[in-house]
Amino acid sequence: MCYRYVLQAEALEALAARLAVSQPVDWRSRYNLAPGEAVPVVRPRAGSDGRSFEVVKLRWGLLPAWTKEPATATTPANARAEGLAGRPMFRDAFRRRRCLVPASGFYEWSGQSGRRQPYLYRLRDGAPLGFAGLWESWRGSGEEPAVETCAIITTPPNELIRPIHDRMPAILAAEDIERWLDPRLTEPTDLAPMLRPFAAEAMTGIPVTTRVNSTRFDDPACLDPAPATGEGDDSAQLALGL
Repeated sequence: MCYRYVLQAEALEALAARLAVSQPVDWRSRYNLAPGEAVPVVRPRAGSDGRSFEVVKLRWGLLPAWTKEPATATTPANARAEGLAGRPMFRDAFRRRRCLVPASGFYEWSGQSGRRQPYLYRLRDGAPLGFAGLWESWRGSGEEPAVETCAIITTPPNELIRPIHDRMPAILAAEDIERWLDPRLTEPTDLAPMLRPFAAEAMTGIPVTTRVNSTRFDDPACLDPAPATGEGDDSAQLALGL
């Protein structure tokens, strides 16, 4: 699954520029984002018919609009691509409230509890990643503002990630980003083909410091490679795509 990721300021700025987002992007680089935090997403601007976009910060963890008790509701950080069209939690957002979650890289873990090794995955060319996402707006009965939340869609893993984990975030191909955000597309048969494992050969992965295992740490040191453990470390070789 995808429960931690990296978003450096330049990656967000690059994606915003590509989609001609006009408002300033206020974001400092983050290296260990976790569910429950406010994260930037790109979505169509209201009333734009998909022709212009905005960057907004939404809480990571989807709270459906029909929830009656938000304090005790399940708020999934991830949504499996295979069940979006049928699950009540996601099906309406899948059709009508899709977003792009910008990232510089993401983490997955191998090993057992207590000895978990994190791996950092990025694009080989250093370009920003765009995760397929869903968003929702929940409003109570009072005058308080709406609570807006999001989830990252996941797919089965590609060949690079499969030795480490059985899921990966749905990374949109560059040519699919604007189609994914187009509110005029509402049929699952048009949307589902964009949610496929990203090409393994376009990605790299390395084992990184276990510093990232704790959300207390959120700085560039989270990206540091793990200390070498010898040539016999098969899992590290697989994560590197070697």
